[in-house]
Amino acid sequence: MAFIDTHTHLYQPAFDSDREDAMVRCTEAGVNTLMLPNIDSASIPRLHAMMDQWPNRCFGMMGLHPCHVKRDTIEQELTTIEETLRESGRRYVAVGEIGFDLHWDKTTLAIQHEAFEKQVAWAKALKLPIVIHVREAFDALFEALDSLNEENLQGVVHCFTGNLVQAKRVLAYGDFYLGIGGVSTYKNGGLDEVLPYIDRDRVILETDSPYLAPVPFRGKRNESAYTAVIAQRVADLWECPLEAVAQTTTVNAKRLFAL
Repeated sequence: MAFIDTHTHLYQPAFDSDREDAMVRCTEAGVNTLMLPNIDSASIPRLHAMMDQWPNRCFGMMGLHPCHVKRDTIEQELTTIEETLRESGRRYVAVGEIGFDLHWDKTTLAIQHEAFEKQVAWAKALKLPIVIHVREAFDALFEALDSLNEENLQGVVHCFTGNLVQAKRVLAYGDFYLGIGGVSTYKNGGLDEVLPYIDRDRVILETDSPYLAPVPFRGKRNESAYTAVIAQRVADLWECPLEAVAQTTTVNAKRLFAL
């Protein structure tokens, strides 16, 4: 039984003391493939280092996270990330993570829209899916996708925490998926009112480690090995065997990211 963690920041400093051990724990848990979303220009070397050390297990994305969209650096950040995406000679599986975050700073919404539009254009040109971060900003996301979506655009709303109406609206854009993580295990996470009622062929698993660890590890550092814990929660909500969740979500991830 094998799982894919479609969104993990295992390259971040939180794992500097035990990254190789964390990879061993992934193997023991059946998590054989990890997808690494970029966040800004500074994270690129760290992400590349993991891709180089585990070339058959770690697959990178390239994008500018909305929390790193700043007025005084946006132009240079986007230039560096686009050059890396197009000219590094590496294969990236997605443009991400990109999107909208109004939790920390609502004043950057206009330039978040600008960054999102430019990065979606890269994805269209390169025929790559987009990996979307959205926090307290579904209205902004829907406004953008209503304008930018087209038949050949694919993507996933990672760490989906919305309601059923929002889930169905995301999936209605076409070839879009929901990334399900540790929030699904939280008592008031709300995903028990979503997961049983959506197409299983549009669900992929993720941890977003080191953030949002699932129960019973909530409040501690998250890691990719816990993908199996999240999968068990999905199995419980779908009322199906764990093996079925592993198979379905693996097929879904491979289809979305062309693995």
